[in-house]
Amino acid sequence: MDEESTLPNKSDFSGWYNDLLWRAEIMDVRYPVKGLYVWYPFGFALRKNTYAILREIMDRDHQETLFPLLIPEPEFMKEAEHIKGFEEEVYWVTHGGTTPLDVPLALRPTSETAIYPMYALWIRSHADLPLRLYQIVNTFRYETKHTRPLIRLREITSFKEAHTVHATWEDAENQVREAVRLYREFYDRLSIPVILSRRPEWDKFPGADYTLAVDTIMPDGRTLQIGTVHHLGDHFSKTFGITYEDAGGNQQCAFQTCYGISERSIAALISIHGDDRGLVLPPVVAPVQVVIVPITIGKRKDDVAAAAKKLESELKGAGFRVKSDDRALRPGAKYYYWELRGVPLRLEIGPRDLDAGVVTVVTRLGEKSTIPLATCIHDVGLALDRLSQVLMAHAGESLQKKLVMCQDILAAREVLDHGVALIHWCGNRECADEMEKATDASVLGTRVDSPYTTRTTGPCIVCGKEGELTLVGRSY
Repeated sequence: MDEESTLPNKSDFSGWYNDLLWRAEIMDVRYPVKGLYVWYPFGFALRKNTYAILREIMDRDHQETLFPLLIPEPEFMKEAEHIKGFEEEVYWVTHGGTTPLDVPLALRPTSETAIYPMYALWIRSHADLPLRLYQIVNTFRYETKHTRPLIRLREITSFKEAHTVHATWEDAENQVREAVRLYREFYDRLSIPVILSRRPEWDKFPGADYTLAVDTIMPDGRTLQIGTVHHLGDHFSKTFGITYEDAGGNQQCAFQTCYGISERSIAALISIHGDDRGLVLPPVVAPVQVVIVPITIGKRKDDVAAAAKKLESELKGAGFRVKSDDRALRPGAKYYYWELRGVPLRLEIGPRDLDAGVVTVVTRLGEKSTIPLATCIHDVGLALDRLSQVLMAHAGESLQKKLVMCQDILAAREVLDHGVALIHWCGNRECADEMEKATDASVLGTRVDSPYTTRTTGPCIVCGKEGELTLVGRSY
């Protein structure tokens, strides 16, 4: 590979995204099964750091677990509405070696039907509730549309799914509220702005009372669903016999929620912050937060190299992820290499810097300054914090520009070429169908800051009846 060959301009988002994944060593798409991809070590380090944040958030009041990949057909087929939503996507295992299996086994497309038979065994009393478990696993879905790395897959390699059980419907709704808060925190820490909507009845999770979706807007104006939260009511508990004995000694059906995030979070991270030169990674997840480039020229070569190694050791000791690049390459080639990989800070140190007792600091966004070597650890920390704030501000401004209020379908059609239309919709399926046909886009759902705040109302863009603020967009 020609390391310094030109990356497509980000305005060609599809070409830019696909090229960047292999140039920056995130994923290799050459695995010989459609919709399955291989993580490069650098990409996997990015994934590990991202999911470490997710685990830290979840572990506050959830417990991590692990359920089997294979689900017996009788268990999988129990919940009719749920199965109808997945029947075209399931991979089936029918043989063990050359021997036909007595019971076909499904590769989990999601884990409700694997987990809930066990919940029925584990939960006995109200004292067992609430139960909050999660797992991070691979799931398999026979995706028939155009596959795209990290976005539309046949093997979702990094699916975080939480499954909770509660005594009442209201307790479960409180957990929905908490799940939304956790997901907002997660994406805030990734400097990714999100929009929350309640999906229409026909687009909710199969078997749920309702579904809330967390979306962001990609550089080309399409939306990417990067999280979902489902209130399951008591549908699954009735099907799988998840009951508990209340304080009065009576048997009651439990109420449940589930909510998930996948490696689409990594796709959003790459797409929203990246630029024409490559990745731009928030410091919190960057595999390398600081790269030191020694400018080794002339007789001072050894002095500069020693100073760079000393600085690397001090920064590592302070907890930063640091790399000193002492390869026999010209400085410009090193700059290109690390910019492509999104390293937040580059520290350049040469003979003049040594004499002045400073180091030159260049952020991934191109801001250049000098800081004293004596206060380098403190100043590097400040620079990384400032960069995180700038990334969030830039991403928030970009999302707001792509989110446009529209009073009629013609205006919505114009917005949908580069963003998401905010309209009023009465909730009627016929109006949604007419709107979708006229705009070649989808009704994503009624917009809510949370499911419990007052929503802005106005005349439906189709029929004129009172309607709620609704998102219409083209999605991945």
